[in-house]
Amino acid sequence: MPNRTVFFVSDGTGITAETFGNSILNQFSIRPHHVRRPFVDTVDKAHQVVREINHSADLEGRRPVVFVTLIDPEVQSIVKEHCKGLVLDLFNTFIEPLEAEFGMTSNHRVGRFNDVSKSQEYTNRIEAINFSLAHDDGQSSKNLATADVILVGVSRSGKTPTSLYLAMQHGIKAANYPLIPEDFDRGHIPPCLAPHKIKCFGLTIDPVRLNQIRTERRPDSKYASLENCRYEVREAETMMRREGIAWLSSTHKSIEEIATTILSDIRPDRLMY
Repeated sequence: MPNRTVFFVSDGTGITAETFGNSILNQFSIRPHHVRRPFVDTVDKAHQVVREINHSADLEGRRPVVFVTLIDPEVQSIVKEHCKGLVLDLFNTFIEPLEAEFGMTSNHRVGRFNDVSKSQEYTNRIEAINFSLAHDDGQSSKNLATADVILVGVSRSGKTPTSLYLAMQHGIKAANYPLIPEDFDRGHIPPCLAPHKIKCFGLTIDPVRLNQIRTERRPDSKYASLENCRYEVREAETMMRREGIAWLSSTHKSIEEIATTILSDIRPDRLMY
């Protein structure tokens, strides 16, 4: 959809507004221009973002869509009453009915990360991120016994972003190990992974898609050739079947979908908190 802008306006980072808003927008076949405006927590900032929204409306001839997560009533009213956009208030839509249901008022706290650095959950996430970085792409086989999961698969099948997502979002210590032609020649799982096979989870990918990804990285190489991609994917899947390693294809799945599937398999308790 040309000439349409979507604003995500928040008194915090704007991540909640953008994440939830994009989940809704993905239900429509549109590609609007996205603008995130975080830390709109004063009257002056509210007027400033209103001017920007109204300028966009005048320029495009269409009213912008404005997802907001704003706590301060005065800031809220300025945005809602003075901007020319379709304002969708993500907080009040849910907070007011929940206040009635729970029989209490919300704390109306600006931002969602206050005091998070003092929590055990935050500490666990930092430790998991450090672990995943240290064990990325088979850099180290030390301390694999402490890993929650070890992702295996051919190069560029999505192991690194999935490992980091699991660490950052769920505090999962995720190592990842690339399967290479030498591993296929040996005919068995790499020796450093054998003692921890129960923790392994495989990622595979369509060879044509893998060829496209690798060509961007190393064009006109054997590594990126379609023939080699087909060989590596076929051998990796054969190895995972033979070793009894659960696996899925990352070809048409988002990182969030991949991570949720892995969690359901290795740590279903992490889906309940």
